[in-house]
Amino acid sequence: MIRRHGATLRALLFATDALIAAAVALGLHELRFTLLPGEPAPNLFGTPALALLVYALAWPAILAVTGQYRLRARWSFTAQAAGIGRSLVWLAVLLFAALFLTRTGDLSRAYVLLLLPAQGIATVLGRLALHLLLARLRGAGRNTRYLLVVGGGADALALTRRLERQAVLGLSVVGLLDDDPAAMLPGVPHLGPVDAFEEILRREVVDEVALCLPPADHARADAIATIAQEEGKIVRLPLPAGLPGVGRALIEDLDGLPVLSLVRGPDRAAALAVKRVADLAGALLLLVLLAPLILLIALRIRLADGAPVLFSHERVGRHGRRFTLWKFRTMVPDAEERLAEVEALNATRGAAFKAPDDPRVTPTGRFLRRTGLDELPQLWNVVRGEMSLVGPRPAPPREVDGYAGWHRRRLSVRPGITGLWQVTTRLDEHFDDRAALDLDYIDRWSLWLDLRILIRTIPAVLRQEGS
Repeated sequence: MIRRHGATLRALLFATDALIAAAVALGLHELRFTLLPGEPAPNLFGTPALALLVYALAWPAILAVTGQYRLRARWSFTAQAAGIGRSLVWLAVLLFAALFLTRTGDLSRAYVLLLLPAQGIATVLGRLALHLLLARLRGAGRNTRYLLVVGGGADALALTRRLERQAVLGLSVVGLLDDDPAAMLPGVPHLGPVDAFEEILRREVVDEVALCLPPADHARADAIATIAQEEGKIVRLPLPAGLPGVGRALIEDLDGLPVLSLVRGPDRAAALAVKRVADLAGALLLLVLLAPLILLIALRIRLADGAPVLFSHERVGRHGRRFTLWKFRTMVPDAEERLAEVEALNATRGAAFKAPDDPRVTPTGRFLRRTGLDELPQLWNVVRGEMSLVGPRPAPPREVDGYAGWHRRRLSVRPGITGLWQVTTRLDEHFDDRAALDLDYIDRWSLWLDLRILIRTIPAVLRQEGS
């Protein structure tokens, strides 16, 4: 199983099974000892909350030991039910062993007889519901990662067929590049020759690249891998079985097919999942806490500058995904139409545009920009999963079109409301300086680094160091 995607799915399954176990144990407790009293409630560990926690973690641990988190090529309801049934046997053995060793004699036999089948049924139904939910999300294009296959032949065919069987991974083949116009993969569009690689990266949303070129094309494969890694893409190379590891690259398994994955930048699935949860929780909390301030700013803009209060603009997100970014309006309503008038005021060399004395900015907008308060509506972009609390700032398409190859690695992570550049320097003499800081953040990323940046953002806002 490809580690990056498999680890996330296993973590999701583990969390789901733990929640279901807690719900089943608690629900049966209420049913047996509250609604139908007659026997004392069990108190296996002395503290009911501790007993519930131990049980909720023990059940998915048993499932893990018995191999119920190994993702298979095809999801089967009967296979899931059989595997969970075997795990129930272990649960029964361990449960009765714990009762014997702790000499707990007040546990209702009726409760145990209800708990075991209820746990099995609830787990199977939970797996089914999760499978259907993931299938629906994948079908709607949510949380899908797009793979570009470079080179045809047997390796490419084997890779795409296995990806079809492992649809739960959420990897979708966006197209094939091959010098033979007649090269075909079932259901995969032919996007052009191999030399069109850079053009396709700029035109299509591509998260990962699979190199299936023949050994004779190793020079072109090396050049393509270099370009892809510069832009922060994951590069995967299907390999013959038994090939040893290469440097820091990862040898992973896709349904029996060895794949070499060259990963640059954040690739810790569990930590990235925690980052997303922290983003969602943090954004929702800030939206609630800052609601009075947000309403006050909106009222001020409406009274001083008129409608509209919000400004929306298309930005480029992770690996080229377009999304609508929201900000409080800080410019005159026709600012976009007047862009050509102020291009000569650009104080930044390179792809970005920044004019400190932009005449299109309103008096209220200048204050909001200095304090960074104009960015508050982007908390909604974070909730939607288009942005993160911390990351490189999202750029408009016209700026991305001017990126050099190494600049595009900024697009390998979700863009953020604040970032390393905002808390270390505000100098904008050259876009390359900002891009270098963004790449330094990507290469050194950790949850601890995000926390430090968020903490350092507060004094930066109070000092009014915004743009």
